[in-house]
Amino acid sequence: MHSSGALVHARTNLYIALMRLPIPFVKKPPAVAVIRLNGTIAAGSRGNTLNDACLAPLIERAFKRGKPAAVALVINSPGGSPVQSSLITARIRRLAEEKDVKVYAFVEDVAASGGYWLACAAEEIWVDASSIVGSIGVIYASFGFQDLIGKYGVERRVHTAGKSKSMLDPFHAENPDDIEKLKGWQTQIHQAFINHVQTARGGRLAEGELFTGDVWIGVTSVKMGLADGIGHVVPKMKEIFGDKVRLIPYGPKRGLFQRLGARLATDVLTVAEERAAFARFGL
Repeated sequence: MHSSGALVHARTNLYIALMRLPIPFVKKPPAVAVIRLNGTIAAGSRGNTLNDACLAPLIERAFKRGKPAAVALVINSPGGSPVQSSLITARIRRLAEEKDVKVYAFVEDVAASGGYWLACAAEEIWVDASSIVGSIGVIYASFGFQDLIGKYGVERRVHTAGKSKSMLDPFHAENPDDIEKLKGWQTQIHQAFINHVQTARGGRLAEGELFTGDVWIGVTSVKMGLADGIGHVVPKMKEIFGDKVRLIPYGPKRGLFQRLGARLATDVLTVAEERAAFARFGL
């Protein structure tokens, strides 16, 4: 009796093990890796900033885990560092070509400046009817405190080796030579941005002044060739890959303090800077 029970138990375990084995020739529903790119773009690891060092492992997993039918970028960014924007985009494009995987971008509230640079990593860009898109330009902002410190009897003392070491010092009056140098740098970065957009969008771009730093909303951005249509990630991926498509989310992990709602002082400053960046677009 005992041996009979053991035999039944063994047969049951074997049956369960066989049921767990993959059935040959049964095709799985396609999977789309969804990478969320939310926040300002900057070097370092403060707050929710986006940069190549933090995103690299996540992006690598999204392209290499399994065999994704596509990768979808869900973007909500007012921009930031042009270098980090370029590095992130270059990584996405390299993996897309190596793995032969098509990339789609979906803009939520905003893909402006560096945020639009990231969107151009995709072969297709889809926006909401109210998305803010564009801002293809370069900005430098600062303050001038020379009159303020003079009013309070404060004297600024700076000693340098190299005449350009103290250029754009906010405690000195603006130097026309410094401004000329700054504009020269901005022109080079702006041209790199323009080249990137023209390479990514090609003949889809409309005639006109697209590279003035202006922004466009939803349907207008489509008419200007900066986006391909109005669409959201879930319905669009179902439309392309079928109702059974599996969306696999990939996003940066939050630390324990962030999960508990607590923030370090540096994170508070980063959040304030990020809100100011979004506020430029009324968000």
